Amino acid sequence: MARLGVMRRRRQIDPLARQLALEIAAGRIAIGIGAMLATRPALKALGFGQIDSADMALGRMAGARDLALGLLTVAARNDAANLRTVVLAAAAVDAADAVAFGFAARDPETRRAGVGGGVAGAAAAVFGAWAWHRLGS
Repeated sequence: MARLGVMRRRRQIDPLARQLALEIAAGRIAIGIGAMLATRPALKALGFGQIDSADMALGRMAGARDLALGLLTVAARNDAANLRTVVLAAAAVDAADAVAFGFAARDPETRRAGVGGGVAGAAAAVFGAWAWHRLGS
């Protein structure tokens, strides 16, 4: 809104942070679709051994969450404030995943999945936090 002839200038989106956020979102969308539609193979690829119906349900829930976060990121791509909020939420989810996978790494049956998922979750959380910080500049 113009007031006394002065117009507000919209804050520019940091292009590098935006690109990183969109790349993480693309990976999240792909993982989400895979976890929802090919749950058993996705869980096997992550390193989980025996998979029961509860594992399938949790895998699909995690897939749906990742798909939703990825799509929200894409939807917010041109709005600096909304993109920053979504990126922070996604980074928090990734950090929580890293912790959860860390607990899984303590069990010999899920150690491979825990280590791989923990590293991936921690990396996504760090890169997401970096993007969030840059989007606020």
